[in-house]
Amino acid sequence: MGETPQNEKTIVAIIVSKNTLDMAYPPLILAQTAAAMGMEAHLFFTFWGLELIKKGGAEKAKLPGFMRFFTGMMEKKMAKVGVKPLREMIREAKELGVKFHACQTTMEVLGIKKEDLIEEVDDVMGAASFLEIAEKAKITLFI
Repeated sequence: MGETPQNEKTIVAIIVSKNTLDMAYPPLILAQTAAAMGMEAHLFFTFWGLELIKKGGAEKAKLPGFMRFFTGMMEKKMAKVGVKPLREMIREAKELGVKFHACQTTMEVLGIKKEDLIEEVDDVMGAASFLEIAEKAKITLFI
């Protein structure tokens, strides 16, 4: 499982475009699962998704809109069934080998510097570089 017929790892490329709690967990869960299955997983954080990999950003994630008032309740429900906080999931994903890529253009637009990012970020790259990864990927997702 997790390997192509040529015995190379299956590549999974996921674009993370939002920083709300409901949109932050799916890419992390999918990337962790892919890595645990022996796949090569890449997360490309762009636009508001980039907030998740800024220092302190994962801890600030809330549910969207009016639902934000229920964020604490949702976090308690998730903890009760064993779902870890986002920051811990990021650490675990990194330990499993998930690659974290920050979007260069978004960083320039939003005035974010490399030193503003968490240590798990592997690199800052443009869309063309990420598309080279996605071109080789067997699974590409936009979340």
